Amino acid sequence: MGARERERPVLIDLDGTLVDTAPDIVEAANRMLGALGAASLPPTTISGFIGNGVPTLVRRVLAAVAITPAVDAQHAHTLFDRHYADTNGRFGRVFPGVAEGLEALRRAGYRLGCVTNKPQGATNTLLATTGLAGCFDVVVAGDTIAQMKPDPEPLRYACRQMGLDPALAVLVGDSAVDVAAALAARMPVYIARYGYPGPDGHAAMRGAVFIDSLAEMPALLAALLPARSA
Repeated sequence: MGARERERPVLIDLDGTLVDTAPDIVEAANRMLGALGAASLPPTTISGFIGNGVPTLVRRVLAAVAITPAVDAQHAHTLFDRHYADTNGRFGRVFPGVAEGLEALRRAGYRLGCVTNKPQGATNTLLATTGLAGCFDVVVAGDTIAQMKPDPEPLRYACRQMGLDPALAVLVGDSAVDVAAALAARMPVYIARYGYPGPDGHAAMRGAVFIDSLAEMPALLAALLPARSA
């Protein structure tokens, strides 16, 4: 294991990058709507709302169904949380290539952090359920600190928790939120094509390198390293 690998933090998003959580979230959101007396939304519609945290997702879902009279967002959030506690990790799956990619990165000596906008409790449950909890040196969730992505502070905070320089870090994600956070933190960003890109799709993600599998990352990161002297 080289010193350069030990010093480079690899920060990885959760929803849409490590785990296909959309089925869990869609089910919880539609259960919330049912409890509010509203019709369900198509899975693709709700999936497009993933990435900016639960409060934003709930607001977007409520706006999409235009419930009359208007529903209190905090009450809807409480309903969503109640249903998501039941669906979290039950309907989704770890994306192909994730286990292999994480194992290869750890074997190469990279330090790994999971940085997500999902609340801490739900994050811990999902990582434990999927068997990914032991892969990370640090986990920064949506309520770990005051800021969430696209603010760059969660990325910098994760690096500080590992005692590593944010200037050496990279981020692997799936959405425009991840791109914005990484660029603000001046980190290279890699985007999984299979994830949840958001309403503007991949076209708006200027500055990102696109990948089809997390298993591609060790080779891509090796290419960032200066050539070793003989």
